[in-house]
This record gives sequence, C-alpha cells and structure tokens, in this order.
Amino acid sequence: MAQRIGKVMAQVAMVMNLDKCIGCHTCSVTCKQAWTNRSGVEYVWFNNVETRPGQGYPRRHEDQERWQGGWKRTAAGRLKPRAGGRLKKLATIFANPKMPSIQDYYEPWTYDYEHLVTAPLGDDIPGARPRSLITGDPMPITWSANWDDDLAGGEQLGSQDPIVQKIGDKVKFEYEQSFMFYLPRICEHCLNPSCVASCPSGAMYKRAEDGIVLVDQDKCRGWRMCVTGCPYKKVYFNHKTGKAEKCTLCYPRVEVGMPTVCSETCVGRLRYLGVVLYDVERVGKAAAVKDERDLYEAQLDVFLDPDDPDVQAAASRDGIPERWIESAQRSPILMLAKRFRVALPLHPEYRTMPMVWYIPPLSPVVDALSETGHDGEDAANLFAAVDTLRIPVEYLAELFTAGDTAPVTAVLNKLAAMRAYMRRINLGDTPDETIAEAVGLTGKDIEQMYRLLALAKYDDRYVIPTAYGVDEADRGVIEEIGCSLDFEGGPGMGGMGGAVPFGEASGRPRPASVETFHALRDRQTSDGRTGPGRRFNLLNWDGNGRPPGLFPERDQRHSRDRQDRTEEAK
Repeated sequence: MAQRIGKVMAQVAMVMNLDKCIGCHTCSVTCKQAWTNRSGVEYVWFNNVETRPGQGYPRRHEDQERWQGGWKRTAAGRLKPRAGGRLKKLATIFANPKMPSIQDYYEPWTYDYEHLVTAPLGDDIPGARPRSLITGDPMPITWSANWDDDLAGGEQLGSQDPIVQKIGDKVKFEYEQSFMFYLPRICEHCLNPSCVASCPSGAMYKRAEDGIVLVDQDKCRGWRMCVTGCPYKKVYFNHKTGKAEKCTLCYPRVEVGMPTVCSETCVGRLRYLGVVLYDVERVGKAAAVKDERDLYEAQLDVFLDPDDPDVQAAASRDGIPERWIESAQRSPILMLAKRFRVALPLHPEYRTMPMVWYIPPLSPVVDALSETGHDGEDAANLFAAVDTLRIPVEYLAELFTAGDTAPVTAVLNKLAAMRAYMRRINLGDTPDETIAEAVGLTGKDIEQMYRLLALAKYDDRYVIPTAYGVDEADRGVIEEIGCSLDFEGGPGMGGMGGAVPFGEASGRPRPASVETFHALRDRQTSDGRTGPGRRFNLLNWDGNGRPPGLFPERDQRHSRDRQDRTEEAK
C-alpha cells in the first residue's frame, strides 16, 4: 500500500566531499569578503574550515552539555529545546549565560600600522603591535578562528575535542597513529531548526519556498537565544547593531540559479548544491525517534522520490513549480544522500535534521596500504583496510551518525569499491561486477557515482532552479531588488557609509542586475569564447571575447595602417 504523501516542500541542500578538501580556506575568505567584512562582525565566519580532531570554532562548540544547543526528547516522546522552554527563556531573557563568550570565538584585532611610519628615528626597527578591534587597546593574540589549523593531530589540541573525549582510547596521539582531516562548516539550514524555535521575537524564520533559514533584522531584538539554540553555533551577534546574523546560503545568488560564494570559489570542487523534496508532515515524527542512531534513516525517509508520479502530483498540488520538480530529479544531493547513500548528516543527534551533508574521508587508506607493500587499489585489500583506517571509524560515526559505525563503514566500503572498480576500467581490464555487488550497487551505479564525485562539471554539481518569481524569459531584464538588509550591520553588507537603513549612506551605490549574475554564470560554464553583443565589465574580463570598443575593428586598423604607410612614402 502506497504511503500517504503529506504537504510537499522543497529544500536547497548541500553535500561536501571531505576527501577533496585541502584546507585552503578559500571558501572562508570569499564568504568573509562577501558577507562579513564590516564593523561589528569582525569575529564572524559564516563559513569556516576546521581541522579535526580539534576544538573547532567557537571553541568546543560540540559540547552540548555546556552550551545546551539543539533539541532533546522528553519521556513522553516530544521534542523541546535543550536550553529550556518558554518559561525558562522568559526567566533568563535579560541574562542568557548559555552562550559562547568572545574568548570562545576570538577577540578580533588589527595591527598598529601607523606606528611603522610615525615612529621616531632610532636603532631598532619599529613593529606593528596587535590592537583589539573592540577596545582599541594593545592585546596578546592567544586564539582565533583558525588557531589549530593543521595541528589537530597533536595531543595538546586534539585531546580537547569533545568527540575525542567521548570515545576515549579509540584515538591515539602517537606520531605513527596521528591523523587529521578538514571539515568545512556553514549553517545547516535544518528541516527542524532549533534556532528558529528559540527566538522569542520571531525574527528567525525558515523560508517556505526553498528552506533557507534567515534573520529578519527589523524584528530582531538581540535576545541571543538563537545563539544558544543553534547546536552548530552558526548564529552570531553583531555587537555594533545589536542584531543576530547568520549564513544566508547566498540567497540572492541562489534565487537566480547560481551557487553560493563558498561553492563557486571552492578550489577542490568538493561542494554540491541541489533541491530535495520532502514531506513536511513527517519531519516532527522523524526528529523525535527514540534511538538517536535511528535519526539518520528517519531523515532519509522524509525525503521524497521526485521521479514518483504521486510525488510529482503532490508537489504540483502544493504549488511547487515544474522547474523545481525537474531540478529535484537531477539533484546531486538526492543521488549522494539517498540513492548511493554515501553522504551523511552532521550530528543528527541534535535532532535539527541538518541539510548540509558530508562524504566522510577515505584518502589515507591507499597510501597506507601501498607503504606496506600491498596493492593499495585492490578491492580485497581496500575492504579489509577500512576497519583499520588511521582515522577511526568511531570518530567519524560520532560526527555523522550519532555513534553508529555501520553506516559509516558502508560508505567507506562504497568509496573503496568505486576506486577498485574504476581502476580496472582505467587499466583496460573488464569491469568486475562482484566489486559493485559487494557493496549493494551495480557497475552502472559505480560509474555514475564516479562521474559525479570525480568528473562532474559545473552544471552537474550545482542544480539550482531560479526563484519562484523569476522566469527564464524575464531573468535577463529583471533587476535584482535591493536587499532589505543591505546596510552596514545587515547581512546584505551595503558598505561602511553608515549604520542606518535609510538615507544616502544606506544600501549599495548601484543596484546589480540579474543579467550580471547570469552573464557571469554563462562565462564560467561556457566551453568557448564569449560571443558579441554581451555586456562587459572590464574589471572582471577574463580575456575571452572582444569587448566592443576595447580594440579597434580589423578593417579600421588596416585602413589606418595603409594611410600611415602612404604618408611615410610621400
């Protein structure tokens, strides 16, 4: 009997392949430049890359016994915020102690560069001392958002990781057994966000059309309960404006079919963006399952199959446009998370049902096998080595499956099978279907997964439909409406002109056209040169094509050359 389909909603989601992250922090820097390079949010990183094991950012953010983030299940089987319900929030509304301090993030600083040019003449070379951006006073630098980068394998920092402390002797800090990997983090844009439930003023909300969680700056009163409620600590407080801010999933870009800035600039091409259809009526029940280890499967059951005619009919019934349904059918998120089941949610035990998923790292296993004299790509060797990885499966399970090692082991076996299966093909051998069957896949599945993880082009990694109100025929002429948050202190980042939303200092000086976004997208996805008749911004010109007026036309240039030679002859 077919399961009844409740209200269908769409969610823009992300998958990150940790095997491909090199820890370059390009995503963090470009996000910082786009969204938080203004006063009041110097310490804020909507996107950060952590080295694991490590304390993370803010420090020890995963310690929910201290920070009280996410949901907890009551004896009656219902969910309530771990930090307390309405009465407790009312009692502590003017003094909320369950929140990281600036020292848990880091006190932002600059350097006294003026001293370099104003110091009196002397025998010593002057230096630029660090000064706090909050007080302006000299300060020692003892912590930052990236303080333990590349150092997490050491006992001094790695032992402070809450997960390491939880699994005990499973993690060894001897040099021969040390390990590390990178974990990029943004807001999870959860299906069941505890930050939204924690906000007393209703300023935090989840958009119905695409699931992006945002903060209404007009409604925000700075209670900071959302900072406590978010277990990932991806909501921040702007100490200048008194408002909460968070990752917006670059919604102005997503609305016109472009990926987020962090995805666009990712050097390793490890990020995937797409649309997932889900049954909103199943979310509460799935998030409240009794055993935390069942949360992963429960969340997968919430996702709907966009190829199912009944789902398509229900989605159309609930107002989801046809192009969104088509995008969900081509979604790399659904393929990686539900069809191939190689992407896992981050800390499902928080019961927020996060929508940024991760493919766990396998990379060290091949080199480790090769160093022992074994064939590092052989399927039998790879399967046997998964249980003895330098990165303990128990550590990955605490990150992605609430401690259940079975799903993590299954993912690692699939990744190992993909390497062994594709290696035979690359060497000219006949495909070995038994390798795929050993992990519950077919050879065709393995090849499709390989194309998506290793060879996917731009349009395969980012399958994002335009917003509900933007049609294909109109998107080249519609101007993007100025973001209501686009003033200093608002996430739109209008500039440094003033801290008020009105007057000549507010907003951006010139509106951006939707055509600008799509001209950029066409250029980045085109295999050929840019054709004529296109708008050009010479500051962003990549050398392809001939912007009108930049170079003289060929006939005109030859005519002038002939005229010059004639005058010289005379």
